[in-house]
Amino acid sequence: QVHVVQSGGGLVQPGGSLRLSCAASGSGVTIDRVGWYSQYPDNERALVATITSDGNTNYVHSVKGRFTISRDIARNMFYLQINTLKPEDTAVYYCSVWDTSGHEYWGQGTQVTVSS
Repeated sequence: QVHVVQSGGGLVQPGGSLRLSCAASGSGVTIDRVGWYSQYPDNERALVATITSDGNTNYVHSVKGRFTISRDIARNMFYLQINTLKPEDTAVYYCSVWDTSGHEYWGQGTQVTVSS
């Protein structure tokens, strides 16, 4: 069982930056990969970035160059850095953690609002 807790988010002005955090914990947990998703109102969650156990990262085209996914392996912490924020980045962002047994665990979600 993996417990996932997110932090970060909030209200940011256009052009600003934000870092979302995702803490994964659990006895004997081995993480296979982590993904960050965005969810707009009345829409499904959409994957924006992933990082694998060997550090490979992938991004959807629309966020390349502005979003950076990273990790602190020793602390089982995962991050999503968002730069040059745009109003259209306003969404709830979720962290998804997959363990090596193929189970997926979700964070509680964090609201990011980009507005002046």
